[in-house]
Amino acid sequence: METIIPSGRILCCVTNDLNYDQRMIRICRSLSSAGYSVALIGRKKRNSPPLSVRTFEQYRISCPFYKGFLFYAFFNLQLFWKLLFTPCNIICAVDLDTLPATLSAAKLKRVPLVYDAHEYFTEVPEVVHRPLVKSVWALIARFGIPKTDLAYTVGAALAEIFEKRYGKHFGVIRNLPLRKAQIVEKAPKQPYDILLYQGMLNEGRGLECIIKALSYLPDTVKLWLAGEGDLSASLRKQVREAGLESRVHFLGLLPPEALDHITAQATLGLNLLENKGLSYYYSLANKAFDYIQAGVPSLQMAFPEYLSLQEQWDVFHLTNTLDPATLAAEIRYLLSNPQRLQQMRNNCRNAAQTLHWGQEEILLLQYYRKLSEGK
Repeated sequence: METIIPSGRILCCVTNDLNYDQRMIRICRSLSSAGYSVALIGRKKRNSPPLSVRTFEQYRISCPFYKGFLFYAFFNLQLFWKLLFTPCNIICAVDLDTLPATLSAAKLKRVPLVYDAHEYFTEVPEVVHRPLVKSVWALIARFGIPKTDLAYTVGAALAEIFEKRYGKHFGVIRNLPLRKAQIVEKAPKQPYDILLYQGMLNEGRGLECIIKALSYLPDTVKLWLAGEGDLSASLRKQVREAGLESRVHFLGLLPPEALDHITAQATLGLNLLENKGLSYYYSLANKAFDYIQAGVPSLQMAFPEYLSLQEQWDVFHLTNTLDPATLAAEIRYLLSNPQRLQQMRNNCRNAAQTLHWGQEEILLLQYYRKLSEGK
């Protein structure tokens, strides 16, 4: 045990490492600042760095398995026992992979259960094309989600889908970042153009395509990849084989505070999801808002949520393809049109005044206040 969790807490549960979960850091910080006693429970990997100091308690569960059935079974068993013997007022399940433990513990302890859906779990690329795995998670969702006391997700499109599928009202708490105006102003300028991807290096993120696209772009264009994931080794191999080591920089996992300074240096942000499942198609990724808050134009897929934001704010360049040559042509167009890029930067700065966490925090606290009052 890394910390002792006092009684009377909101216990928020995730299966990932805690230092890099920007959404949960924001949520737990807001709840803590509002007077709630909060603990965030997650996973400790073999290479996990020490926990960053936060305004809320943190606890990590060590697991001998890295992924697959054994990981989820072991983690949920350990999580269930931790929750069962930790006094609390509210339990929050983050995504479907924590629902077995949290639902069981909440019912036995007779405390409210919150469901925070970061994604459409049964439609992520790692699940959607595996019928048996998908059917198991779908069964857990159909059984568990309707039994929760409060549910919310990251975007309006997913909320509508979930309500129809599970007969449960879903609120919307978007992945909006904190205000970062001062960081943007102090960001150093690089003598070359930076394409930045921030997030997990996982399947379906278009990463192989953007590395291929780099070969069609001049040497003055660099690619920065901030994150790690299942594709870390294969992407590094792809870069070596293409002779792009001097142009592709793997920055590794960065805590949110360090990532802010990296993002503000970018010329163009990237969020190139493959349409391999409804989770990505209806996504509203936090990186899209991080780019806006940093004053950085970004290349996004022409999926529903990004189309809606673009119509309102004109902060993206939307694409319908992941063909490397076509991506390179679209990037060349933007880089050769400084007036258009500057217009998009200005639009980002205007949008950043509205699209920040302060707006979502108000709604979040209203949800928990009503839940605490039994409404």
